[in-house]
Order: sequence, then C-alpha cells, then structure tokens
Amino acid sequence: MNQINPAKLIHSKWTAVKPVNKEKHFLVTEVGFDEDGSVISCTLEAVMSKHEYAVNWREFKNEKQWRQGWK
Repeated sequence: MNQINPAKLIHSKWTAVKPVNKEKHFLVTEVGFDEDGSVISCTLEAVMSKHEYAVNWREFKNEKQWRQGWK
C-alpha cells in the first residue's frame, strides 16, 4: 500500500498502472481542504494532454491502480 500524506499531495507525481486514453503520467494540481484539514477534493492533470480529472485521493493507496512517481 502506498503511504500518502494528504498535506504533501499537491504537486505529487503519479503513474497509472493501466493507462487510459494513452494517459499514464499525472500531476496533482489542486487539493481542497475543509476547516478540519481533511481533504475534500483532489484534481489530477495528465502530463501530455493536460486533461484534468477529479479523483478520490484515497485511490492512490491502491498499488494495483497507481504508482507514486513517474515510472
């Protein structure tokens, strides 16, 4: 399981294990927090196409879907 610190999510790099639409490498561009400091939103941007996707940041813990860094 990937270890993730929500405070360090912004600008983190991720690689999709199974690329969709030839998009494999992503960068976290936005992270929204509530008053308690809990993550309420997370936006990924594909490096090559610049498409943005809203994701649940907890999905990054699944090593079958995501790898930390660009590999």
